[in-house]
Amino acid sequence: MEFVILIIVLALVFDFYNGMNDAANAIATVVSTRVLTPFQAVGWAAFFNFMAAFAFGVSVATTIGKGIVDVNIVDNFVIFSGVVGAIILTATATHFGLPISVSHAIIGGYGGAALLKGGISAIIISGYIKVLLFIFLAPIIGLFIAYIFSVITLWIVRDKAPQRVDKYFRKLQLVSAAIYSLSHGSNDAQKTIGIITIVLFTNNLLGNTFYVPYWVIFLSHGVIAIGTLVGGWKVIRTLGMRLTKLNPFGGFSAETSAGITIIFATLLGIPVSTTHTITGSIIGVGAVRGVSAVRWGVAKNILWAWVLTIPLSALSSMLIYALATYIKSAI
Repeated sequence: MEFVILIIVLALVFDFYNGMNDAANAIATVVSTRVLTPFQAVGWAAFFNFMAAFAFGVSVATTIGKGIVDVNIVDNFVIFSGVVGAIILTATATHFGLPISVSHAIIGGYGGAALLKGGISAIIISGYIKVLLFIFLAPIIGLFIAYIFSVITLWIVRDKAPQRVDKYFRKLQLVSAAIYSLSHGSNDAQKTIGIITIVLFTNNLLGNTFYVPYWVIFLSHGVIAIGTLVGGWKVIRTLGMRLTKLNPFGGFSAETSAGITIIFATLLGIPVSTTHTITGSIIGVGAVRGVSAVRWGVAKNILWAWVLTIPLSALSSMLIYALATYIKSAI
């Protein structure tokens, strides 16, 4: 039972880092446009991260819990190794200001440990294909929606004075930041919910039926909100201030487009990367002003972080699993 408690605590540590790294995306645009101060923004985002507990269900948590790894080979060491591997990668990336996909860190970590224990048969290929497909689709969809959204909105306000347009979009960006934070909480907190639930299920603490207890939902959303309050400030600077220059209109377009994309994926039960989605949306907004408006050197570094997330987290969790099982056999 002590090991189960340890894994749940580690899952919540991962959830906290998720808040620091990924939820920073929710406030990067609203801070860079100076609509809110950093401390006002993290409070706004944290509130809506938690409020997502009351909407959108738990379909993503179910996918994480039993849709990517065969539950018959899952044990405490597989889950422990997956979570620790994801924490190591996420903490390192947050420290260096890289906006990686925390979602893919846990998926890669969980899958890597399962792969080492049970071989390729331990992996539910269809589940991973869906996840890998949206690595590419989420930022493209976000970019496409943001670009179209920006073009249409610019046409609507084409005859308005710039100062008046800016005033309206400063207010609207509060709404878009809320939408994005709500969507982030709805998708990302569910990854922790899925991990904790599978721990409870495999240790016969839920009975014979896989379901998500309410206390797990509220606890996971609460911790990710706390992570947001602490803030991943280096990640905020990377996305909100280095990738492209944003004004309130651009921030509103990027957040709204990304939020719509993430909510759509959440309703389908797909664990997408909120980082990928908001980054694609920001690039889409910048591209309206021309290709040169996007700092492609920064975008390239972010892309490399995306590509390496799953293999690096899988490798980390494999090493942790090998070490943990060796220690167990030696004792």
